[in-house]
Amino acid sequence: FLLGILQLLAATAAVYKQWILNTNFETASNWDKGRVPCASDVVHFEKDKVVSVFVRSPHALTDMYLPLNGELVLAAGAAFTAFDGSWDPGCDSGGAVRFADAEHHAWFDPTLWQDVLPSGEPKPRGPIFSVDEERVPCRYDDVVFQPETSFRVNIDSSQPVIHLRSISVMGQELNSPASWAGYLGGPSAPLQFHGNGTLQVTGTGCPDKSGCACGNALDGPRICAALLRASGRQCPEPACQSPLQPLGHCCGVCGATINLDFTPDFDLQKYQDRLVQELLSQPKYSGVQMAISKVHKAQTFLGILSRSSTPLIQIVLIDDRAGVQAGTAAEQLAADIMENIAQHGEALGISGGRMEVATGSTASGQVGSYPVSRITAGTLMGLLFSLLFLGGILFLYRRGKLRLPALRLARPWDRLEESASPAPASDKGFDNPVFNVEPPGADLGEEIPKDLQVFYLNPLYDASETET
Repeated sequence: FLLGILQLLAATAAVYKQWILNTNFETASNWDKGRVPCASDVVHFEKDKVVSVFVRSPHALTDMYLPLNGELVLAAGAAFTAFDGSWDPGCDSGGAVRFADAEHHAWFDPTLWQDVLPSGEPKPRGPIFSVDEERVPCRYDDVVFQPETSFRVNIDSSQPVIHLRSISVMGQELNSPASWAGYLGGPSAPLQFHGNGTLQVTGTGCPDKSGCACGNALDGPRICAALLRASGRQCPEPACQSPLQPLGHCCGVCGATINLDFTPDFDLQKYQDRLVQELLSQPKYSGVQMAISKVHKAQTFLGILSRSSTPLIQIVLIDDRAGVQAGTAAEQLAADIMENIAQHGEALGISGGRMEVATGSTASGQVGSYPVSRITAGTLMGLLFSLLFLGGILFLYRRGKLRLPALRLARPWDRLEESASPAPASDKGFDNPVFNVEPPGADLGEEIPKDLQVFYLNPLYDASETET
């Protein structure tokens, strides 16, 4: 079992995603009768529908109506002949058989892609799964259309360009911008790809050992709309009260998520291999699946989204438990991963981790976090030094060893009161009802000498009381 996992991991360096549908003549689901046309049938292709159809074998037909714009790609030995009226044991009734409409097969429909090995065989089910946005081709993936098949795919997109590492069509791998441009200039490409999107082959894989984000975030709404359309237009009801919502996933899940901060030393593929070999391969985690990839999380400040984002490694853990046990195995695995990070995170290039869980018996919430000491030591020491500095200033001030300048800040209401009732410029005092005495000569209008001294008697003050 472990050898099979290691072989599977060895093939994950490059990701191959294969288009499931085809427009082959011999595919029964491509016809409205659910069967391949036979000799007494009349075949109808809608005249205004563009189509490319691969024909693998010879066929006898009563009649056939072709579209105005399309192609029939004949394999070696394939041909069409007129029905000569002889008896066909599998074709008694006959009638009109119409080719199904292939216009709505969308590139961003996760149900129309499957992961395959480099040989083209479907990848065996294992402990690794992908969030919904990564189920369709990502910017560094290899896209495969099966050999000897025709297809038509709608590439409507919200991205300016859909980047891919390579595209294989009719058994030919196109892995450079020049080879892809040559194919686009041929007659088949406009019949196979339609819509407002633009496919671009780069020929390069992910250059960062810490992983690369898928790049399908802009088309996330398209992906979710297609997925929900296929599943009845609503997410399945989760067993937990407050399910988790992983980035890039359309529906809530029960289980656990871990967000990792990383350093340049982090290697995503090696870390995934480590988790599978040391933890996921344990019998107690046989029903647990894991998705791990780099994502970009939007930054927020005071609840407001900013335009910038932070790259982090997202781990999503789900299990096959039901009822109140839903998510409990994933929760235990998440706890083991966090413990492993606490012991070896620095050596693995992990600078911090935060875990959230949601099980059938608990609501979702953050239950643990781990910061690596070498990253957070500076922050903690700086905070501690600031507290000690402020405490020292307060101590010296209380002891009288330090004097702080007194600052009087003008208050807005003080300024308003002063401006509202200004004192007269000539007023230098106030009226005293007890001493309402004017200097001699004031009533006669005489000028009072500047050196004149005027004394008043205070009836409340007895000078004799001060004599000893």
